[in-house]
Amino acid sequence: MVSFLLLTAGIQFQASASPLPSTPGSINANDHFGPPVKGKVTSANGEAMIGVTIVVKATKKGTSTNEKGEFTINASPDDILVITYVGYETKEVKVGNNTTLNIVLNSGATQLNDVAIVGYGKQKRAALTSAITSVKPGDLNRGAITDLGQLLQGKVPGLNITASGDPNKPAAVILRGASTLNSSQTPFYVIDGVPGMDISMIAPDDITNIEVLKDAAATAIYGNRASAGVIIVTTRKGKAGNLTVSYNTYVGAEKISKNLDVMNADELRSFLTKNGSGFTPNDDLGAHTDWQKEIERSTAISQNHNIAFSGGTDHSNYIATLNYAKKEGIIQKTSLERMIARLAVEQYALNDNVKFGLNITNSISNAMDVPYRNTILLQSAIYLPVSPVKKADGTYFENFQYSNYYNPVAMLNNSSLETKNNNFSANFTTNVKLPFGFSYDLSVAYINVSALSGQYLSKYYTNKYNGMYNNPDPGTGGHLQQTFGTNGQATRSSYTNTYKILESYLSWNRHFGGHNINAVAGYSWQSNVIGDGFSTTTYNFAVDNTGFRNLALSNPYAYSTHINLGSDGVYQETRLISDFARVNYDYKEKYLLQGSIRHDGSSVFGDNNRWGYFPSVGIGWRIIQEPFMKNQHAFDDLKFRASYGVTGNSSGFSAFSAQYIIGSNGTFLYNGQQLGAFGPTQAQNADLQWEKTATTNIGLDFAILKSRLSGSLEVYNKNTTGMIYTYAVNPALVPTGSIVANGGSMNNKGIELSLSGLIVDHHDFSWTSNLNLATNKNRITSLKNPLFSGGDSVAVAYPEGASQSGVSLQLLKTGMPLGQFFTLQYAGKNTDGISQFQKRDGTTTITPVNGTDYHYLGSAQPKLIYGWANTFKYKHWDLNIFVRGVYGNKIFNATRADLFRPATAQYANILADAKDEPTSDANAYKYSSRYIESGSYLRFDNATLAYTFGNVNPSIKKLRLYVSCNNLFVITKYKGVDPEVNQGGIAPGVDYNNFYPKTRTFLIGANLSL
Repeated sequence: MVSFLLLTAGIQFQASASPLPSTPGSINANDHFGPPVKGKVTSANGEAMIGVTIVVKATKKGTSTNEKGEFTINASPDDILVITYVGYETKEVKVGNNTTLNIVLNSGATQLNDVAIVGYGKQKRAALTSAITSVKPGDLNRGAITDLGQLLQGKVPGLNITASGDPNKPAAVILRGASTLNSSQTPFYVIDGVPGMDISMIAPDDITNIEVLKDAAATAIYGNRASAGVIIVTTRKGKAGNLTVSYNTYVGAEKISKNLDVMNADELRSFLTKNGSGFTPNDDLGAHTDWQKEIERSTAISQNHNIAFSGGTDHSNYIATLNYAKKEGIIQKTSLERMIARLAVEQYALNDNVKFGLNITNSISNAMDVPYRNTILLQSAIYLPVSPVKKADGTYFENFQYSNYYNPVAMLNNSSLETKNNNFSANFTTNVKLPFGFSYDLSVAYINVSALSGQYLSKYYTNKYNGMYNNPDPGTGGHLQQTFGTNGQATRSSYTNTYKILESYLSWNRHFGGHNINAVAGYSWQSNVIGDGFSTTTYNFAVDNTGFRNLALSNPYAYSTHINLGSDGVYQETRLISDFARVNYDYKEKYLLQGSIRHDGSSVFGDNNRWGYFPSVGIGWRIIQEPFMKNQHAFDDLKFRASYGVTGNSSGFSAFSAQYIIGSNGTFLYNGQQLGAFGPTQAQNADLQWEKTATTNIGLDFAILKSRLSGSLEVYNKNTTGMIYTYAVNPALVPTGSIVANGGSMNNKGIELSLSGLIVDHHDFSWTSNLNLATNKNRITSLKNPLFSGGDSVAVAYPEGASQSGVSLQLLKTGMPLGQFFTLQYAGKNTDGISQFQKRDGTTTITPVNGTDYHYLGSAQPKLIYGWANTFKYKHWDLNIFVRGVYGNKIFNATRADLFRPATAQYANILADAKDEPTSDANAYKYSSRYIESGSYLRFDNATLAYTFGNVNPSIKKLRLYVSCNNLFVITKYKGVDPEVNQGGIAPGVDYNNFYPKTRTFLIGANLSL
């Protein structure tokens, strides 16, 4: 039976020649003096608990329970056993004269006894004064996921995460609203104590804990990189004991969840006939082509395999993991293949007073994509369904009589794009226990991130599509015309970033009377070399077969166009030096106080302002500890918190942001010849300084109903000042006419609520539920600099649809949120059936003036973000259900606008629900409030059903088989492909034929422990 189950799940394993011991207490529990003590751990409903950790307090002696919940450990009568299990209250039991112990662990929604990982240390959660959300592995999202952002989607209040179906694009992660207009809106990541490590180096199965630090009291210790929040990730470590092996795997099949509902051949022909029109003979070849399906896979396959080996002794431990993942994209020729190898070793010395650690990680990935993919998505929507993919002679069908009209399948099959990433990290740590409660920590890390990229456009592509326009994601500019070399074009680039990090800090823990003090003081140094490499583009190849892999076969010198050597200013060297200190004090864990400060210096800013201070302070009051709370029965825990702090932002800026730069600057006439001129291209600003974000946070933690229901309520006010922007300057003063300077400000205010409940806890059945809600109000409070003009009322988001070049959809404006829609107000149709719009003076017109007749028409910012997870357990079965969603945001459906062109339906396809639109309405497609739609949705994100086998055989400790489904359905009024439109960047909430379709995933998987 077991063999059948393993084969069904696709698992192969070979037992060791020396079988692993199956007896309880296998973690060297018997290697110290004391008689053996046996025991059994059960839950409150009497069920045996597998994998519970039992440790002799103040030692490293420990063991874990077997499949029957039993354990054996050597302990003296004076020893205290500490029993821990995720999701249950920690219990301490004195051995005494007992030789057999029966221990019952109670489920608890409260986590007060848990330890939170904070910057440069740990802290008991009961003593926290800051806003920190902890996410355990069992709470992370399930499915074919390779991105950390998607693992956290809907799990943390205040964390707004949006993702498409693109396997190569990380999710956009925004914590408590955007704090800047610059690119660095993503939280700062710290992985196993290494700051700034790339999240692609983490295998989801290796994660043991994620801490999301949200307020400045928690993040200020990271200073200039923490304005967008900090996410701390801890990975698995080895434990003392014999070798243990675990293997996790899944295989999934993905189907497209929704496509654009454009007309098929019969519908479009009927529409044209009804309106007295028809196709041209060049287009209508009697085909019935679904162009969206032609560029998609019918089924995309995903797989993941993770194997881990761990073990150790009383004085050392190790773990080695290997993870392989491959995820096909639903768009043809797109995929991600990644392998991650990790080794973590810890060694104790000098009577366990010194601990050395070495953590090495190497992630190798191969990302396959398609050049100009957004353009291909656009063409797949508008290309006429009566035209075939290929003509009878086997050549691709094309009709170049229409501008910007290309066969999307030909574009896809005549181009390639591949990026190979090799990310390496090595971190050596030392921890030394010193007298009088002191300890010293040293961390030295080296990170090397390299990317080797190649792109090839075939002869067909460069000769047929030269002069086409790209279709970029919405931002500050519009589309650009592309110029290609003749007879095939290849681009090859290789760039490496290296980061050297040294961090050293001294900690002091002191307990006297009811007073507890923890203090940390340290130094941080980081040197970065960014963009060390090259890029070159060449053309004119004899054949297409070699692609981008042999540039020497090109012959660009036969034409006047020269080889392109890429952009300048790519290579950069930056440095960051910091001092930091933090003090935590509490009196009997009742009155809490925390203060921290970080002194940062960064080379990316002006000479006059390279150093900054980032302080924070937090207070807490464990109200439940007060005498007047002893006789009440409403609360099992109650704590009030308040904090204030300042963080900075030094990311998103280059080493040259504040520098005076001279470069190519047109030509000049000299001695009858036009010669290349060099001049200033960027002005110096010696006063350029940090963007600073000050956050005030008030929190309330509570537990009621005998701790079966617990939660946290947060209220915050976050202000960013000195926001960096490019301002106009009088060319007489600054020849470039612009300067990068501080000046803008932005505000975010919000409320967050998280609830955790043990709803049912009976003998064989339990039900736990976790709900989180968050609301945030974003406002740009200033875009001006007192010394320079401009900045305010900046138009962004240019979809550049046909006949709408230069038309913007959003405005950066003081008093308005980021993502404020500013466009025409649709006023229905006039008596002639022509779309009309409201002018600025309130009257209507069919000839509105862009910009002049614009109105403020809603925001892309959601009013509410929520996630709700439920876990049901019955004996060996467990069922996890997760739903999430947003409410109150708007989406500009520019895709719909550009497919609402009945007047040109004989040249380009239209949406099926445009069938009743009159062809006489030449205004139907104009960007206006007609295409601003509700972005609210509720997504049934995941359902996972699993069965756990215990005591399979002497070699198999645990086997868990499961089936899972992602993205089962979405409830929304949005008419586009999917309402989860990107919330990141300077122009959020715009859908313009750039949405990589989301999929519905069905997978089977297994977790095996040997």
